[in-house]
Amino acid sequence: MTDNTTDRYVAPTGRLNIAVNKFVGVLARIGVAPNGCHDLQVPGRTSGELRRTPVNVLQLHGARYLVAARGRTQWVRNVRAGGEVSLRRGRRVEPVTLVELGDDRKPELVREYLTRWAWQVSAFDEGLAPDSTDEQILDAAPGMPVFEVLPR
Repeated sequence: MTDNTTDRYVAPTGRLNIAVNKFVGVLARIGVAPNGCHDLQVPGRTSGELRRTPVNVLQLHGARYLVAARGRTQWVRNVRAGGEVSLRRGRRVEPVTLVELGDDRKPELVREYLTRWAWQVSAFDEGLAPDSTDEQILDAAPGMPVFEVLPR
């Protein structure tokens, strides 16, 4: 982890990893991606061009969340810069608002996210696991942005 955990970013590496990510994004756009996977659409913070990335939408206690296990990713930076955000799965495009949560709200959400998708994110989740303590998750929390997904 870097000295400043809020700047933590684990970039996708290797052609295979990047290709798989693009493929999953295509699957989300046509509506056949794994359960919970959506295509996040957000304008680029500099270009304004629509940027797309596959994300896992966590549903818990009647609410929805996005967890940026890789840290301050490009999509996180674009969301923070503002602009209209949408989630797409198949033909359904849902305009949403993403509200960033404080670290104190993250332990339960990160734990549930890891329970569901650890097999996808274990390479870049700061060594966290579904059985990590609240203290371990809180220690990593500044480098793992979490957003609540609200209808727009």
